[in-house]
Amino acid sequence: MMSTGLRSLLMAAALLLVATHSPLLAQEAEWIALFDGKTLDGWEKIGKDESQWVVADGAIQGSGPPSMLVCTKGPYKNFRYRAEIKINDKGNSGLYFRTTRKPGFTDGYEAQIDSTHTDPIRTGSLYGFCHVYQQHVKPDTWFTYDIEVREDIWRGRPMTRIKITVDGNELYEYLDFAKTYPAGYFAFQQHDPGSRVSIRKVEVLPLAD
Repeated sequence: MMSTGLRSLLMAAALLLVATHSPLLAQEAEWIALFDGKTLDGWEKIGKDESQWVVADGAIQGSGPPSMLVCTKGPYKNFRYRAEIKINDKGNSGLYFRTTRKPGFTDGYEAQIDSTHTDPIRTGSLYGFCHVYQQHVKPDTWFTYDIEVREDIWRGRPMTRIKITVDGNELYEYLDFAKTYPAGYFAFQQHDPGSRVSIRKVEVLPLAD
C-alpha cells in the first residue's frame, strides 16, 4: 500500500510535469518580439528609394511608392505570427510570411490588409489562395492578425496548414497540398502611394517541426 507521503510526492511530480509540458505555458513563454517599438533594427526596405518606412508613435509606418519591409531574422518554417496593424481608408497592404529575403509582391504567402481599397479582396484573405470579401476591420482601426503555419498530414497527404485569425476570430484553415512556399521570412507590403499602413507589436512563436 502506497504511503500518504509517497502519494503526495508523486502527485506533485505529475503536476510539475504537466505544467512544464503545457502548450499554453510554453507558447506564452516563447514569443519573440521582432519589432522593438523604437527603431527599424532587424528590418530592411526592399524596393523604391522614395518609399518610406519610419517609426513614429511606437509603430512602423509605411507610405509612398511600392516596396517591401523585410524582417532580417529567419527563416521560419512552423510558427505562430501576430501583429497589430492599421490601414488607411482606400489603403492596401499585405502581411507576408515564408517569403524570400529580397521579395517582390508575388513571393511568399500574403495575408491581405485591405478594408476599403478598390481591390475587393479584404483583410483576412490569403491572397491568391482563399479570398474574403466581407469587411472584418474598418479603415484607420487597429486590429490583430494572427497567422499559424505548420507542415502537417491530412488523410495521408502532406500539406501546409495555414490558420487565419483576425481580432481573435478564426476565419478559416487553408490546406495547401501544393506546399507552395517553404520556410522563409516575414515582410510587410507598401502597395501604392495612396496607402498608409501602420504596424506594431510584431511577434513570432516558433513551433516544432
